[in-house]
Amino acid sequence: MSRPGRIASECRAGAKAFLRRRTAVFFTFFFPVIIVLIFGVLVGTQPTGGGLFAEPPGYYLPGYLAVVVLFTPLSRVGSEFARHREGGRFEKLATTPLRRWEWLLAHTLVNVLVIGAASLLIFGLVVALVDAEIAVGAHLLLLVPFVVLGVALFCGLGAILGRLADSQDGVVAASNSVALPLLFLSETFVTPDLLPAWFQPITNLSPLTYFARGVRALTYEGATPGGADPTAAALPQLAILAVLATAFFVVGAYAVPYRE
Repeated sequence: MSRPGRIASECRAGAKAFLRRRTAVFFTFFFPVIIVLIFGVLVGTQPTGGGLFAEPPGYYLPGYLAVVVLFTPLSRVGSEFARHREGGRFEKLATTPLRRWEWLLAHTLVNVLVIGAASLLIFGLVVALVDAEIAVGAHLLLLVPFVVLGVALFCGLGAILGRLADSQDGVVAASNSVALPLLFLSETFVTPDLLPAWFQPITNLSPLTYFARGVRALTYEGATPGGADPTAAALPQLAILAVLATAFFVVGAYAVPYRE
């Protein structure tokens, strides 16, 4: 079987495994919807009130998208690792032509499709329910590579956590321990000025920060004051995200335990 055929076959297997778990399908789409409803509709924003959620609604779109781009790959890839290890599937895959990076790429592609659909749902909900003003234009097409690279990055990180954890419960605990701090300390829902001055530079260490900055530059007019080109503002963030995604994917592929 050719390399594209091997990847496509593993993609189909991963997609079917996901669709068979109806609870996982439900919560993949339900969880971000609940986040939008709670923070966007019930809590709302107070642009003149100060404090948390003091920015206009459009500012927080990257945060809503980050929920699925961050949590879903970490939990899904990490859980796949745990299931494969418990069932001895990696040892079996080691006897096939499927390479480690091909396995991770196939599962990354499945996550791209799932999270892409969830991101479209979130985008529509934010526009329809939260009254967020989105900077409409051809530059919005750049959201696609941001989502793809974000998913690839956190699939790689999910693979690393899956290798380090010794059980499915351990994967869930490790994923949540990593994802929750990243979600709120990466310029998503908490603006940098609300953080201590000494901590603000540390947000640059989070890969999610570059996703949030780039998406915000593309969608929120306030992120590019003075009529600056949103594409020009987003491309440096996309370049950094691409480098980080490549690095995490390579390390994650190396972490696939074919020889345990």
